[in-house]
Amino acid sequence: MKRVCTFLLAVSVLIQLQAYAADIHVSPAGKDTNPGTRELPMATPAAALRQARELRRLHDPGAKGGIHIIIHGGTYRLYEPVFIRPEDGGTPESPTIIEAAPGEEPVFSGGQAVSGWKKLDYNVPGIQPAARQHLWVAELPYNQLSLSGFRQLWINDVKAVRARDRNGDSLNRILNWNKADESCVVPLPKALRNGSIQGLEMTIQQWWAVANLRVATMQAAGDSATLHFFQPESKIQSEHPWPAPWLSKETGNSAFYLSNAIQLLDEPGEWYYDISTRKLYYWPRTNEQLHTAVAVIPELETLMRIEGTPESPVTDVHIRNISFAHSGWIRPSQQGHVPLQAGMYLLDAYKLKQPGTAAKAGLENQAWIGRQPGAVTLRYAQHCSITGCNFEHMGATGLDLKQGTRYDTIAGCLFRDIAGTGIQAGVFSEEAYETHLAYDPTDERELCRDILVTNNLVNRVANEDWGCVGISAGYVRDFHITHNEVSEVPYSGICIGWGWTKAVNAMRNNSVYANKVHHYARHVYDVGGIYTLSAMPGTVISENYINDIYKAPYPHDPKHWFYYYLDEGSAYITVKNNWSPADKVMRNANGPGNQWENNGPMVADSVKINAGIQANYKHLLKKIIPVTDNQPINH
Repeated sequence: MKRVCTFLLAVSVLIQLQAYAADIHVSPAGKDTNPGTRELPMATPAAALRQARELRRLHDPGAKGGIHIIIHGGTYRLYEPVFIRPEDGGTPESPTIIEAAPGEEPVFSGGQAVSGWKKLDYNVPGIQPAARQHLWVAELPYNQLSLSGFRQLWINDVKAVRARDRNGDSLNRILNWNKADESCVVPLPKALRNGSIQGLEMTIQQWWAVANLRVATMQAAGDSATLHFFQPESKIQSEHPWPAPWLSKETGNSAFYLSNAIQLLDEPGEWYYDISTRKLYYWPRTNEQLHTAVAVIPELETLMRIEGTPESPVTDVHIRNISFAHSGWIRPSQQGHVPLQAGMYLLDAYKLKQPGTAAKAGLENQAWIGRQPGAVTLRYAQHCSITGCNFEHMGATGLDLKQGTRYDTIAGCLFRDIAGTGIQAGVFSEEAYETHLAYDPTDERELCRDILVTNNLVNRVANEDWGCVGISAGYVRDFHITHNEVSEVPYSGICIGWGWTKAVNAMRNNSVYANKVHHYARHVYDVGGIYTLSAMPGTVISENYINDIYKAPYPHDPKHWFYYYLDEGSAYITVKNNWSPADKVMRNANGPGNQWENNGPMVADSVKINAGIQANYKHLLKKIIPVTDNQPINH
């Protein structure tokens, strides 16, 4: 812990730096032709960054003590990501600080507002007669977003639901899956017996993940229907062995729901977008008045990029008290989405007819993966920090430290209402690199290392892609996850590691310390409050609080839930002094050198008290929205 404390002290000094010499003000009411003073602010963060860049290029004496970009309150509708380049970075003595004006709440939004709502007063093919009287419609303008579509809608920053056949958390179960002809047999919803299925999607739960499959054809036969799917997801879904659809008389077949058909729009809070007519249909909830409501659809997938190169990283940039909101992700609507794990989607995957590779004798499958976009991304960024920021209403990953980040800090942030993972870091596998191969690059500048993720609240993330997690780290080194709180997630809380390998790789000396993980596994199992993969010498998991595992309604195995889960290849990891109500753990195909010491209900109460968010960040806990569905807990 001495190393962590020293690191914390250095970061604390950095965060408290207040020597601003050049102030640039930005306001939604400003103009980019303004000089950027308090009285005459600029209008966009991009313009302010350009001015800051010029100050540094010209060695302006005013920038000697740093550049302070002050963002005033209001919503900034971005048409492209805010791009912070090496030229925008600073030094420890002259940092670049981008932060909210005191007491104000700026929002960087990747969304487009929807206006012009009208009560639906005419017949639309497919809409159920009982629904029509409740629906409102808005015609979107002719632009790239209306032509490509979107997967989320927020009304007054509350996510609406794409029209689906089963409401709430209720799911149906498949009747059969035929891998040979890449088809699935399902009970036929009454609403889909007539009308078009253009745009229809199937979301299927399979072990520890869910897949999104675009339906190409639906052949009805009595009370059931056979579904075929579009490529490329059809082939991947039927060829990849893990995680695959399951057929089980004991626990029931894989659960699923169908969505994105106008016939399924049947309750308040649901919406459907007809891409051919550019018309958006919505059934308002009882407390929503669309004449005055703020309706937003996501246009951008990434809102901010902090990106350098190995030779020229971005340095000493600090983002403070900014809200990031309304990001999307359209790939599932164009190519489907079949994940391997933690939201990493498969590009190709199949079972080997003859097991074994040069790297792993018993390996029986191959897989190549892609990565979901992050709303805020860091790549080759050093000595940077993101503190006190809000990440909400997002269609994929919240914050992603992708590659080459070092000496960075993520502290005191809120991650909530995110479709995918809240915080993600490190290389997992490049698209051309088979995912079971150990990653250990010759150029260590590629690694995410010496990172501190601390005192963040991660709540209600992965609310669309149920196989995503609260905090996920791949091949990282000297990576410290401390004093965070993760709750209300569908799968695992904190995951670290990748590769399913005992071989030497880039990971080592990581710590997962004093976190609070509770109310997890809402939907899928094969789960742990804290989960690891592969060898990572010197890694310590200690003094965490793990509790309240939900009874998932449709698990592949009702008993496959754990407080700690050391999965395949996990080696040289110390797990000690963690509190949980029982010593229910999974050690699956572990490597050597793991040490288990004093974990379970006998651990001192001081561990429970100390775990989670610390005193200076307790205000974050007020942002937790209580859950009212009374889903039962495992005991």
